[in-house]
Amino acid sequence: MIRELAYIGVASPRHEEWLTYGTEVLGCGLGPRGGDGAVRLRVDDAVHRITIRPGDRDELLYTGWAFTNEAELAAYLERLRLAGVDVTPGTVDECRDRGVAELAWVTDPWGMRHEFVSGQHRRPGTFWPGRPLSGFVADDFGLGHVVLIVPDLAEANAFYGDILGFTLSDRVDEELMKVRFYHCNGRHHSLAVAQVPGKVGFNHLMLEVNSLDDVGTGLDLAKRAGAPVLRGLGRHTNDLMTSFYMLTPSSFQIEYGFGGIVVDDLTWVASTNDRPSLWGHELTEAGRTTAPGILHDAERVTA
Repeated sequence: MIRELAYIGVASPRHEEWLTYGTEVLGCGLGPRGGDGAVRLRVDDAVHRITIRPGDRDELLYTGWAFTNEAELAAYLERLRLAGVDVTPGTVDECRDRGVAELAWVTDPWGMRHEFVSGQHRRPGTFWPGRPLSGFVADDFGLGHVVLIVPDLAEANAFYGDILGFTLSDRVDEELMKVRFYHCNGRHHSLAVAQVPGKVGFNHLMLEVNSLDDVGTGLDLAKRAGAPVLRGLGRHTNDLMTSFYMLTPSSFQIEYGFGGIVVDDLTWVASTNDRPSLWGHELTEAGRTTAPGILHDAERVTA
């Protein structure tokens, strides 16, 4: 089964701004530039995990999901094919670009691309943060988590849970926010899907750091750099993450947090929360006037 969120790729006309935003605010390390001029960022010894490519508009291009080895990847892809999912092998150039040994991809019912990989390239002992930072919670837990926007939670659960095999962690169910959270390792969730009728998109990427002081410093640096803070400091009900949300140069958000719980499938029971936060996470004025990520109108396609 899927082991972790390995990487994400986004297109943006403001990709160059990530050279400073990604390092001086987020504290990521710089990876090698892509052949197309892409900015690549590191959070651990993986060669890169965040890629921001040049593009005419902000767009989520792909998410990458890693497997322990090529045998597990091959077995998983065969199971998808037997379930009637159209699986496309990756090219040699795509593998080289993503920094992996093997790659195949599928699309969800609304056209969002998910890549399944093995053999992610690593350079042990080489990660160095872009600013003073105790480090990121990555490595065995992967990059962090992504929250995708979908028009229908039931259909999304049928695809991500029943077909792709993500395990439900829990739900948030309130009048204006309906979200399902899924895990594939000990991180409370590596994937979440939020329902926005008629829309598809990418809400946020969560990066978890090793200390609460790193979160506070990140908040100060975001304000100093003019990165709009969309939700103030708060703590979530489900994963107990203490975090804030800021707008990136490319329309999606970063949740920057500390202290997420680790789940154990032997004892974990999925629950339903009627509110997303124990305290805080209040919308700022920028949060009230900013779209919730990269959005476009939903158009169903064949997965």
